[in-house]
Amino acid sequence: MDLLQQIVARAKADKQRIVLPEAEEERTLKAADKALADDLADLILIGNPANIKALSEKWNLKSIGKATIVDPQNNPKVEEYAAKLADLRKKKGMTVEQARELITKSNLYLGCMIIKTGGADGQISGALSTTGDTLRPALQIIKCAPGITCVSGAMLLISKNKEYGDNGVVVMGDVAVTPNPTADQLAQIAYTTAATAKSVAGVAEPKVAMLSFSTKGSAKDAIDKATGKSVYIIDKVTDATKLAKEKYPELKIDGELQADAALVPFVAEKKAPESDIAGKANVLVVPNLEVGNIGYKLVQRLGGAIAIGPILQGIARPVNDLSRGCSVDDIYYMVAITSCQAQDAKKA
Repeated sequence: MDLLQQIVARAKADKQRIVLPEAEEERTLKAADKALADDLADLILIGNPANIKALSEKWNLKSIGKATIVDPQNNPKVEEYAAKLADLRKKKGMTVEQARELITKSNLYLGCMIIKTGGADGQISGALSTTGDTLRPALQIIKCAPGITCVSGAMLLISKNKEYGDNGVVVMGDVAVTPNPTADQLAQIAYTTAATAKSVAGVAEPKVAMLSFSTKGSAKDAIDKATGKSVYIIDKVTDATKLAKEKYPELKIDGELQADAALVPFVAEKKAPESDIAGKANVLVVPNLEVGNIGYKLVQRLGGAIAIGPILQGIARPVNDLSRGCSVDDIYYMVAITSCQAQDAKKA
């Protein structure tokens, strides 16, 4: 059974309630039909019921009737949601009228309110919406997980080279959200990426490598005379590693490590012989978004790895972002991934 099949199996074993706020979009509705037919999740579709019915008939979708459909223009809970949203945003001066308008005009805000009031476990959007549109209501309404202030994105990388990572599976973060994280944010990214490796990729024991262009002091970069710290990356990575060990003592983590020292045992023996992580890492944390985004795409395109994600992490309940170029299968598997995240979020 490959990793995607394992993720689907875990999702089916404990079905979650997942909101699809872009339900009138063709790929989304077709993915919903497939997920419902496979009994993958309990889906909540936001959209005009007549339109959804007509589109289902047009595309010969047979399982949409199993979903719960919420009409944003005729929603009996609109006043409850508007009052709750206005209360959540009262420090920003939001009125009930403004909240009501958001909930009736933005399906993404409505979906997050359904989650906030206990009616759903996760949400997926992005086939029509930008990443900002997806994240904004999630951060305003659902907010970050306890102890977390930094949202990030992880990528599952499945390599043909089974000797690396966890039988060829490596989870990398951040590849999607925070451009230049501080040391504290980087420590949080390490923790949440390890959690994603466990909940989504099924990695039993995440081993986190904090990556840099240096391994245990093998390289230096310019020093800021005012602070005594490196100008670019190295000190931030070592500081983040130290912080992560202090904040998350159960986390197996080490750094700074170069990528080859993190993944390849014989390189690790030469460069970091005393490290418990070097040569065994299955979670890679990069120092900034440039490295993460460029890195996973190079591994995907030149190395032939399968890349699944980005999977958003650090939010109290999972809210995931699709590429606007996504396929029906991409959405289907993101339903499964979001379900696995939701299962673990309930245990927190």
